[in-house]
Amino acid sequence: MASSSLVLPSISLRRSSISTSMGFKNEIPRISMKNLDRGGRVFMSIAVGAQTTVVDDALFKDYKPSRAFLFPGQGAQAVGMGVEAQKVPAAAELYKRANDIMGFDLLDVCINGPKEKLDSTVLSQVSIYVTSLAAVEVLRARDGGQGIIDSVDVTCGLSLGEYTALAFAGAFSFEDGLKLVKLRGEAMQDAADAAKSAMVSIIGLDSEKVQQLCDAANQEVDEENKVQIANFLCPGNYAVSGGLKGIEAVEAKAKSFKARMTVRLAVAGAFHTSFMDPAVSRLEAALASTELRTPRIPVISNVDAKPHADPDTIKEILARQVTSPVQWETTVKTLLTKGVEKCFELGPGKVIAGIVKRMDKSADIENIGA
Repeated sequence: MASSSLVLPSISLRRSSISTSMGFKNEIPRISMKNLDRGGRVFMSIAVGAQTTVVDDALFKDYKPSRAFLFPGQGAQAVGMGVEAQKVPAAAELYKRANDIMGFDLLDVCINGPKEKLDSTVLSQVSIYVTSLAAVEVLRARDGGQGIIDSVDVTCGLSLGEYTALAFAGAFSFEDGLKLVKLRGEAMQDAADAAKSAMVSIIGLDSEKVQQLCDAANQEVDEENKVQIANFLCPGNYAVSGGLKGIEAVEAKAKSFKARMTVRLAVAGAFHTSFMDPAVSRLEAALASTELRTPRIPVISNVDAKPHADPDTIKEILARQVTSPVQWETTVKTLLTKGVEKCFELGPGKVIAGIVKRMDKSADIENIGA
């Protein structure tokens, strides 16, 4: 960590109270200035009484994980999720708090569907966010659950799940996170509606072969239909996003590249590509007005598979996330390489557990549903 001996001439002494994801309030100082050192690293200067603490964005760079919370992304939703959460008052309360923001009964959609409604980008993202944090409360209510939660020293989430991870780590409140996820889903849906695009999973090829497949498809389509790898999930499973004609070309050529199969994804459009550019400015505006603080534990970014400490940098990365490929394979590989002892997947489905096991059959991962 960078030295905290730097003294700045004009320092704000105001303090503000911010709620953590689980509703507790913590008093933190306001950011007064951001600096760059000679190496280009970002520092956040914070006024604390008469002293100034300098937080390096690379604060968590050398993290050593032992227990990790992993949160799912869009696609994990299923009609019936949220039922278990109703047995735990603190978990059930999250849905009630969500209703005030959403303006309708979110739990009813989670439990009863219909599936087509729950699968929409606008609703699936908020539903997974709330259900995943409800799963944390389900775990907390279990014998020894609070001890497990206290022992977690790193967290991350797949795409949308990064917001859940940041809420769990106290970077923003449950409510602020839900508002961001709501807007994110709406902005991504609108961007998808503006162009004919799609996503497809390529099963059975390594990333190099998938890139070659994309290159071959791109030779047959115009610029507006280009494709690219959007989700680096795990060896043998990569998602490709792009224009509809480009995706159709990928599907047509996949077998000649020895792919085992292709699966068209039930999403609104080409997520994690430039097709989502219209969503970025809306996210930037929402993030700019959201109070965000340094997470209490490392939160691994989907954009670069690294943890960040500076709130402004985290905001920039979250805005870029919708147009950047998801580096989930690198994230999981790094956790395993660094010696993580146990992982917990919190939320609907078991997609993440499957990915982790595919990368390391001996990995210890437990699913906590809600």
